[in-house]
Amino acid sequence: MSPLAYQTPAAPADASEFDLTEVLPTCKPLGGLLDIEYDWDRVPVPSSLKWFEKRWATRNNPLDYSGVWRFRELLPFAPEEMIVTVGEGQTMLRRSDSVAKYCGLNDGCLHLQYEGLNPSGSFKDNGMTAASTHARMVGAKLAACASTGNTSASLALYAGAGGHFKCVVFVGSGKIAFGKLSQALDYGAVTLQIEGDFDDALMRVREVCRDANIYLCNSVNPFRLEGQKTIIYRILEGMNWEVPDWIVVPGGNLGNSSAFGKALIELKKLNLIDRLPRLAIINAAGANTLYRLWEHDGLRWNGGEPDEELVGKFYGEMDAENRRADTLASAIQINRPVNLYKCLRALDATDGVVREAHDPEILDAKAQVGAGGFGCEPASAASVAGIKALRAQGVIAPSDRVVGILTGHELKDPDATVNYHRGDRAYANAPIPVANDAGAILDALKGVM
Repeated sequence: MSPLAYQTPAAPADASEFDLTEVLPTCKPLGGLLDIEYDWDRVPVPSSLKWFEKRWATRNNPLDYSGVWRFRELLPFAPEEMIVTVGEGQTMLRRSDSVAKYCGLNDGCLHLQYEGLNPSGSFKDNGMTAASTHARMVGAKLAACASTGNTSASLALYAGAGGHFKCVVFVGSGKIAFGKLSQALDYGAVTLQIEGDFDDALMRVREVCRDANIYLCNSVNPFRLEGQKTIIYRILEGMNWEVPDWIVVPGGNLGNSSAFGKALIELKKLNLIDRLPRLAIINAAGANTLYRLWEHDGLRWNGGEPDEELVGKFYGEMDAENRRADTLASAIQINRPVNLYKCLRALDATDGVVREAHDPEILDAKAQVGAGGFGCEPASAASVAGIKALRAQGVIAPSDRVVGILTGHELKDPDATVNYHRGDRAYANAPIPVANDAGAILDALKGVM
């Protein structure tokens, strides 16, 4: 009898199976990417997603309080006593008519998923609770990651709060928001600042983890993506278990889009949803590897045999030209997305599209999100900029039901927000200088009283 849960290569042509006790076992196709698979015939999966509502009444149980583990029947790889949770996943799907109007959608058609409400302030906690749980299962004493900021903050939080392992984080010497760096420092992580950018840091951390038997927590770790699947479950929960027409997500290392695709494919296979939404992935124009490969070079999943030579050639040219990712949306400032091939699978399954958004468009979208009362970091707003562009192109209809993913909290990068509003930008809301005098203050307020 096969195990209930096991690891297997993402490449369909390789049917190898690896036990859960193995940490990133070696496989060659598709960049060595792995999936966590299940013998669904032996998993007690509910007959309806609505079944999970009963756990709203048992939230005194830490696993039922978690917005990840209350769906544990859909990621059944961990014994309950080994789960590491800090109450992640208490996030909100919120209707936003003001942003809908900005994007050209009808009232009631746009909802924003605020993943910045997680304990560390970003969506990463969904995956890090799962990776931390697996690290505990295999007895890891030291875990590591490379990061543009959010991953390091999340890993450091779980290491500090759980106390099951220590952690070291690799950050590039380029753009990293102090709001994120401060978290890793405060949570006690050993922080190494590598000469280079995120892509350099990721290459080094993978080498070091392999050579020193350190547990790697970047999204190449398939358990990370199992946790990130639950964002989809909460979106459906927030929409009363109805499937939206579109889910739009920023594209950086492509972990979320890959996890979303896996979640949706599984839900359809289990007859828990009757159709798949379309997925749209939005790159920052300054870090647009996926966009260029998809739109310009025609890279596709191709039944599980994407053109790896094409990708290799692209990266070779990128290195020869010394093209570095460059965007104010630092969380998606990534040139070599590790989950590229899984993302292609998700796009194929959902009839998805890829677009890019330039920094001014991202920052304008960010201002519109903030004006609605719930801010986000710049990378998050790529989803809104992408929705606006897709609506303008007629790809998204005004009556389509659209969910935009906001991946990180506004206070992750407050400098970007303050600089925008102090500048000459379309939606700037600059402070008003006023004399220390009641009359002068009342004069300044005449426009709003």
